[in-house]
Amino acid sequence: MKKYIMALDQGTTSSRCILFDKDGNIASLVQREFPQIFPSEGWVEHDPMVIWSTQISAATEAVLKIGASWGEIYGIGITNQRETTILWDKHTGEPVYNAIVWQCRRTARICEELKEAGYSHLIKGKTGLLIDPYFSATKIKWILDNVEGAREKAERGDLCFGTIDTWLIWKLTAGKVHATDYTNASRTMLYNIKELDWDEELLRIFDIPRAILPEVRPSSSLFGVTDKGILGYELPIGGVAGDQQAALFGQCCFGKGDIKNTYGTGAFMLMNTGDVPYITDDGLLTTIAWGVGDKVIYALEGSVFTCGAAIQWLRDGMKLIESAQDSEYYARKVPDSGGVMVVPAFQGLGAPWWDPYARGIIIGITRATNKYHIIRATLESLAYQTTDVINLMEESTGIKITSLKVDGGASANNLLMSFQSDILGIPIIRPSCIETTALGAAYLCGLTLGVYKSMEDIAMGKRIDSIINPEMDDGWRAEKKAIWKNAVNRCLGWKA
Repeated sequence: MKKYIMALDQGTTSSRCILFDKDGNIASLVQREFPQIFPSEGWVEHDPMVIWSTQISAATEAVLKIGASWGEIYGIGITNQRETTILWDKHTGEPVYNAIVWQCRRTARICEELKEAGYSHLIKGKTGLLIDPYFSATKIKWILDNVEGAREKAERGDLCFGTIDTWLIWKLTAGKVHATDYTNASRTMLYNIKELDWDEELLRIFDIPRAILPEVRPSSSLFGVTDKGILGYELPIGGVAGDQQAALFGQCCFGKGDIKNTYGTGAFMLMNTGDVPYITDDGLLTTIAWGVGDKVIYALEGSVFTCGAAIQWLRDGMKLIESAQDSEYYARKVPDSGGVMVVPAFQGLGAPWWDPYARGIIIGITRATNKYHIIRATLESLAYQTTDVINLMEESTGIKITSLKVDGGASANNLLMSFQSDILGIPIIRPSCIETTALGAAYLCGLTLGVYKSMEDIAMGKRIDSIINPEMDDGWRAEKKAIWKNAVNRCLGWKA
């Protein structure tokens, strides 16, 4: 009797495999880190074959680790670092170049030229995205223009493009399936998220042959079965989603207005907007949240550049704490921040400020200020920045947000979560399983294979670790937000 759903969680620094039982409990977890490649300043690459080898070895060990057999696996769900781009030979399966990672900035000049040519509005309207090196389209163009013979092969239809999910599907099926899902396609800057198709006009603008692009399928659907020569067993691949969308699904944000925040190095907020793609001009991204059956759900996405990185700065830069976990202990040594505000604009500020020239400040220091006030103020800054983005989402959509689901490392900090609830004025919901990205992929797979009857069936089994309710009133909230806004205004435009 099959007992587990396998989630392949292919991230930026490691390949992981988690086996979940039907109730969403983790039965086995294996992680394999792999090297980052920096050929030039601002360039980031991965070796696609190393991604494949670390992912398949993690999967194999996860099964062996608990003495399971491949026959006990229902199927495979895949979630992945988004936008990272691979091109490979359709006949040999050999990559023509390393994977260009989402963080890579080598195509900044191409993006500037597109903006100067007046394509910003067109691209935003069709894809929901801003023109940025972050997304896949300019990475594909760079490989075709700079790798010898690549464009000629592409024109002949001898190359395949894929984000990481597509690469893993291709490898798992021994080249039989060249496909992606709606969520990953929506991050390429080539996919029309309203028409649900690769956009011919955008393909002409970027000079990319349609023949190299994968078939796009719903996130919860059968993508194929693993080749027997790969695992020794044929397993269905039943779910695929980019990491942030998978986390949204894993948090069961199934209703319009449901929102989750992942507190990582940065913070990623996705809000379910139902079957309506809200295309805004305020710096928020519009993306496909998932596709289940014939129904497509959209999301708004906003990000905070510096979240967990601010805690790392307290530890490694300022030497105020010994470990990230210590931040709550020290912050609790004072009743509040003592009037201190920290704005961690280490790399500028994102939504709603959008100022690349902002720089971090510590303000409000008096003779009574000590290190505990600075630690607490830094923690609170994560909540303030999250609140800025959530308020912007509410203004952009007119949808009232009534609770926030949280995950990621910093969501374990009870002081931060309490302050987040107070400053937003809504409950914070923290799940029992914080591996929400992998869990989302498992849910999508289980839905396809009939492990779960429906999304309602999934939601009924979701377990909550804690619900943190606000304790402060509107007057306190308004005063705090005004002080924060004042502090942010002081740091804008610092580096001209």
